[in-house]
Amino acid sequence: MSPALTEIQVDPHPLLDLGVIAAELPESLGEGASPPWLNALLDLNADTPLERDERVRAEARNLLRHGGYKPTGRGKPASEYLVRAATEGGLRSINLAVDICNVVSLHSGLPISVVDRDRVDLPLRVGLADTGEEYVFNASGQTITLSGLLCLHDATGPCASGVKDSQRTKTNDDTRRMVSLVWGTTALAGRTAAAVTWYRDLLQRAGATVTTP
Repeated sequence: MSPALTEIQVDPHPLLDLGVIAAELPESLGEGASPPWLNALLDLNADTPLERDERVRAEARNLLRHGGYKPTGRGKPASEYLVRAATEGGLRSINLAVDICNVVSLHSGLPISVVDRDRVDLPLRVGLADTGEEYVFNASGQTITLSGLLCLHDATGPCASGVKDSQRTKTNDDTRRMVSLVWGTTALAGRTAAAVTWYRDLLQRAGATVTTP
């Protein structure tokens, strides 16, 4: 696996504790469904090594708020959307890459992004989005304004964040290589590392080859 998969320039930030995981899947996402053991972990009450709490929720918001972004309402961290979905009707399986991301984010309380490695253009950088920047985040063409939000940028522009990821670089049925970013904070010592370890273990259990920095 190319070392470039985990080579991401990270701009200085007083709170960011970024976790990066790259993986090559055993088959394209469209060739198989998530295994039953993984689907079971999408349950809010599943037995997992990490449990979210109110402090994690608050500190995840503080991380995204630092650059001037307002992580509330429709702009709240993705991890909070997962809790709501799991509470109201249950999380449905999407594909192996997204399901593992959602499992770790749901139970760790940390927002996580996952992109298709072959749909991003190197080099990669993590930093605050400029005023007025935006991207489309779903197939319907809806956009999110990114001003002041921590984002993954590729050569084209912002492509993922702890709120919503860009439609341009999302995984699809053809995805074989993926990169995930755990948007952790220094205010929660050790939590990012624990989430990355669990994330890696789940990927390996699913047959993926994993690289971390």
